[in-house]
Amino acid sequence: MLKRYSSHMVDSVRINIILLAVLFLFIPSCFHAQLPALSELPQEAFTIGLDAQVPIDPEVIAGKLDNGLHYYIRKNTEPKNRAELRLVVNAGSILEDDKQLGLAHLVEHMAFQGTEHFEKQNILKFMQSIGMKFGSGINASTGHEKTVYKLQLPTENENNMTTAFQILSDWATGIKFDPEEIESERKVVIEEWRQGQGAGSRIMDKILPILLKDSLYAKRLPIGTLENLQNFKHEDLIRFYRDWYRPDLMAVVAIGDFDTVVIEKLIHQQFDSIPSPENPMERKAFSVPGHDETLYAIATDPELVKTQVAVYYKSPESYDNTVDDVRKGLVKELFVEMLNERFNELALKPDPPFMKATNNENTLVRPLSTYVMQATVPETGIERALETLLVESESIARYGFTPGELDRQKMALMRRLTLVFENRESLPSSFFAEDMVSGYLTGEFMPSIEFIVGLGRRFIPGITIEEINQVGKELINDSNRVIVVTAPEKEEIDVPTPDMLKAILATANDKDIKPYKDTSIDETLLSEIPEGSEIIEEREMEGGLIEWKLANEIKVILKPTDFKEDEIVFTGFSFGGTSLVSDDDFVPALTATPLITVSGLGEFNFIDLRKKLSNKVVNATPQINDYMETISGNGSSADLVTLFQLIYMRMTTPRADGIIYNILKKQMSEQIANRTANPATVFEDTFSRLLSSNHPRKQPPSLEMIAKMDLAKSLAFYKDRFKDAGDFIFIFAGSFDPEKMKPLVETYLGALPSTGRSETWKDIGIRTTPRGIIEETVRRGREPKSTTRIAFTGDFSGIYDINERGRFKVAVPILQNRLREVLRESLGGTYSVGVNRFLTWLPVGCYMTVIEFSSDPERADELAQVIFSEIESLKTSGPSENELADAKQELLREYETNLESNAYWLQMLQTSFAAARHADASQILLYPDSIKSVTHQSVQDTFRKYYDMNNYIQVTLLPEE
Repeated sequence: MLKRYSSHMVDSVRINIILLAVLFLFIPSCFHAQLPALSELPQEAFTIGLDAQVPIDPEVIAGKLDNGLHYYIRKNTEPKNRAELRLVVNAGSILEDDKQLGLAHLVEHMAFQGTEHFEKQNILKFMQSIGMKFGSGINASTGHEKTVYKLQLPTENENNMTTAFQILSDWATGIKFDPEEIESERKVVIEEWRQGQGAGSRIMDKILPILLKDSLYAKRLPIGTLENLQNFKHEDLIRFYRDWYRPDLMAVVAIGDFDTVVIEKLIHQQFDSIPSPENPMERKAFSVPGHDETLYAIATDPELVKTQVAVYYKSPESYDNTVDDVRKGLVKELFVEMLNERFNELALKPDPPFMKATNNENTLVRPLSTYVMQATVPETGIERALETLLVESESIARYGFTPGELDRQKMALMRRLTLVFENRESLPSSFFAEDMVSGYLTGEFMPSIEFIVGLGRRFIPGITIEEINQVGKELINDSNRVIVVTAPEKEEIDVPTPDMLKAILATANDKDIKPYKDTSIDETLLSEIPEGSEIIEEREMEGGLIEWKLANEIKVILKPTDFKEDEIVFTGFSFGGTSLVSDDDFVPALTATPLITVSGLGEFNFIDLRKKLSNKVVNATPQINDYMETISGNGSSADLVTLFQLIYMRMTTPRADGIIYNILKKQMSEQIANRTANPATVFEDTFSRLLSSNHPRKQPPSLEMIAKMDLAKSLAFYKDRFKDAGDFIFIFAGSFDPEKMKPLVETYLGALPSTGRSETWKDIGIRTTPRGIIEETVRRGREPKSTTRIAFTGDFSGIYDINERGRFKVAVPILQNRLREVLRESLGGTYSVGVNRFLTWLPVGCYMTVIEFSSDPERADELAQVIFSEIESLKTSGPSENELADAKQELLREYETNLESNAYWLQMLQTSFAAARHADASQILLYPDSIKSVTHQSVQDTFRKYYDMNNYIQVTLLPEE
C-alpha cells in the first residue's frame, strides 16, 4: 500500500505522500528536527483508531459520474498558472489476448494520430502553440495494468482549458484508427521496440519467466513482440480499444492553479455523455502464483558490464487503507534504512564483500510485493556477496538492531516529515497528480500531507526496537524466494550453478555470527569556532540580489526567494582547476575530489560523518573540473550553522583515507574491465575522442589511468585548490533572511584562508570545435539497431551577446519539432529524435548542436540525409510562421516556470558571475526580450551560420557484421 512513489520503475517502500516529496526536494535521507507542533496538525490524526480508513485529503474534490467514470480535482498553485491533467485507464497489456501483444501500447500511440475533433498531429500542434512540448507537456505511457495520458498546460486562457478537456474526452472515446495511420504508427512502435533491445532486454527475457513464474505478466510486456507488431490485424487493435476504454475503467485527474468549480463543470460537459457499455467484458484481476521451493535465475550476456546478485522474497501485495497500514509502513521504512546503513558500512570495510548493496520492498507488478536484497559485486565475488547478504539478515534475526541505530533513523524519518510539511505549499501539481493516479488504480488512500505528518508525529516516537526486529522475520523466509544472478558472459567469470547457490543458502545460518557494534563519535563536528572576518562592502542589485565582500576578499551573492518554504541552495567557485597541473599529475588531480570526499572530513571517517550528520539537512560537495574548483550543495534553514561548518571544513580540513582509496581503486578497475562490452560506451568514447580531437586529457577511463592514481598527490592538489579562498565567489539562493545569514557568512566564509595569490585557469588546448566533415562508424552489438549522432560545432563569438544566444536557442526547438514530424511521423523511421544545444565560454566561446536518433541499421544513412535536407530547407526558406511562434512560446513558457526555481537562479547566476566577475541579474531578466526579438530572418541566418554542412561530426553505431 505504501509503495507507489519512487524515481524508479519499480516502487520502493516509502510512505506514499512522503517519499515523492523528499525525492522532489532533493533532500538527503538523514535528518533531525522536531515535527510541527500539534496545533498545526489535524487532531483526528491523533485520535483515529488503527482499524479506521485513512481519510481523503479534504482539498480533493472526488466524484463519480453516472457512467462510472471517477474524477479527482485539487487546486494547487505551484507552478503558477499551470494545470496537470490526466486521463487514467485501468487497462494495460495484461488484458491483451494472444493476437494483441503490444497493442495496448499501440492504442496509446494512435491517440495522437487523429481523433473525433482533432486530425492527425493537431493535438500536438495545439499544445505546441501554447508553449507545451512533447514529453514534458504532452505524453502518455502504458504498463501492465494501466494506460495514462498526460497534459500540462497554462491556465490563463479558459478556451485552452476547454480544448484540453476535449482532448481527454477524445482519447477516452473518439480515437479514429485510420488504416493509413495505423500502418504509419506500426513502424514507429517497431522502432520503439528496436530501441529497447540490448543486454538489458535479453537479461530480462531470461529472468522474468522465473521471477514471475506461472503468471501472464512475463508474457504480456507492454512493448509486445516484434512478430505481432509486424503482423497484427487492424481489427485486433480496435477491439482492445472498444473492450477496455470505457468509463467504468477510467478516471480524470485535474490538479492546478484554476477554479475547481469550472474544472468540475468541464468534466461533466465532456464525459457525462459517454455511454456505459451494455455487456462489458470482465476486468479480471491477475495473480502471480507462489512456490515453496527457492527458484534460481542465472543470466549472462556478453554486453553486460556489471555483476550482481539479488535475493527476492515474494508475497501478495496488499492495498489496504487503514491507519494501522500507515504505522506498519513506518516500521518497515525504519528497518529498510537501518539495514541499508549496515550494508554501507560493509562496503567500506577492508576487502569488502561487495561494491554496493541495498535492500528495499517493491511492487513488481500490481498483485506482487517483493522484498529484495541486492549487491553489485566483483566478477569473482558472487558467492561471497550472497553469503554476506544472508548472514547480515541472519545477524539481525538473532541480535536485532541497536538502540543507537533506531534513534538515528527515527530522527531521520521525523525530519523528512518535517521538511515535507514545511514545503507543502510549494509541492508541484505533478506530485499530487501522480498520487491520485496511483490512488485510483490501486484503491490506496489519498490523504493530506498534514494528516500523514500527524500520524508520523503520533507513531514514530513509540515504535520499538522489537517491532523493527520482527519486520525482518516477516519479510525473509524460505518460501517464494528467488535468487537472481546476472553477470558478463566471459570465460574468466565462473558463474555459480543453482546447486552452488543452494549450498550457500543451506550453510549461511550456520556461520559464526557476532553482534553488530554500533560506533559513533561524540565530538562536535567543528571543535573550535573560527574568528572569521567582517563584511566590508555591501550593495543591492537588480533582481533582488545582494552582494557582500568580506575582508578576506571573498564575494558573496544572495538571492532571497519565497519559492519554497525551506530550501537553500548554494555554490562557491574559483578559477584554476586541473588546467594548472602537468600531464604527469593529471590523473591524481582528476580523481582528487571523489577520493577526498568519500574519505570523510576532519576527525570523522565517512561512516562516522554520515552518523554525525544524520540529524541535519545539509550537503556540501566539492568538485574540481578543467577550469574551476567548486563547492556546492543545499541545506535547511534550521541547519544553516552545520551547512556553513561543512563548507568551512571541506575547504580547510580534508581527509585522505587509505582504506577507502584501495577500495575505490579496486572497484574502478573492476568497472573499467568491462565498460567497453557495452556498445553505447564505445559509441560515446568514439564521439568524445572525435569531438576533442583526441586530446590526451579527454581520454576514456583505462587501467593505465588507474595505475597513475596517487592518494598523496590527490590530497596535496585538493589542498592547493582550496587553500586560497580570496578569489572565490559564493552564491546562495532560497528561503533565508539575509540578516540571519550575515553572522554565519562572516564567521565561516570570513575565516577561510586568503593568501592573496593571483591566478586563473590555463588554456591547455582543449577544443570541441574540430574542423571539416568527420565521419566514423562503430561496429558493436548484436541487435539489429543503430544510433546516429550528428554534431555541428564551432566558435561562438556572440557568447556575451544575449540576443545572439536567444537566436541560437530558438533554432533548436524549431529543428527538434521539424525532425520529429518528418523522421517519426512522416517516415516512421525512428521512435524519437533529440536535438540539444550547448554553449560555453571556457576556454573560448563555442557552440555545439547535437542531433541523435535510433533506427533500423538499413535506414540510418537515409534518415541522416533527411536531417541534412531539412536543415538546408531551414537555411533556404526559414521556418514557417507557426514553427517560429511555437518555438518562441515553448522557451518563454519554460522560462516562466524556471524563474520560480532556486536551482535555476543558482545556475544562471553562477554562469553570469563566472563569465564576468562583476555581474548582476540583467541577463536573466532580459531573457524573454531576447527570445521575443527573434525574427524569421534572424533565425534563418542562425541556421546558415551555425549549421555548416562542411563542418560536422557524424558517428553511427551499427551492429557487428
